Amino acid sequence: MAGPPGIAYVYLVYGMYDCLNVVTGQEGAPSAVLVRAVTPLDGLAEMRRARLAVEARRKAARTPEGVALARGRLERTRDDRLASGPGLVAAAFGIDTSWTGRDLCDPASALRLERDPNDPEDAVAPGGVAVAPRVGIAYAGEDWASRPWRFSIAGSPSVSGPRAR
Repeated sequence: MAGPPGIAYVYLVYGMYDCLNVVTGQEGAPSAVLVRAVTPLDGLAEMRRARLAVEARRKAARTPEGVALARGRLERTRDDRLASGPGLVAAAFGIDTSWTGRDLCDPASALRLERDPNDPEDAVAPGGVAVAPRVGIAYAGEDWASRPWRFSIAGSPSVSGPRAR
């Protein structure tokens, strides 16, 4: 997380969910942004296959019945919810800790950040960013848990957790 900006930092949380972060600060100073959700635009079938592969590795889904249950849940999942949480982003794209260190700004990288081809300015409308407290960190104490450090595109159906204000 202290690498140069634009590098992927992937960590495992709770021993089961990979989470993608984008390093954002100066090299040597740890700072990153957690990718909490992605709105799928293309590759839906591949995302579903990748999610099912991750599910099949989990203990609860190691039986044929468990895999069938996971497949059924995934078939009922709306397209805009395929990557609707940090662990689901990694699962939908087949990202694990081995992706740490990849240059997300390299156009030749299999995992990269790109401009929206429909919005070359990459502009977010005024008031289009929602802000809320972070999710799942109550253990850190009220001061940290209540900080408004969770940003999303306002109204996005792909964002997980409590809706931002």
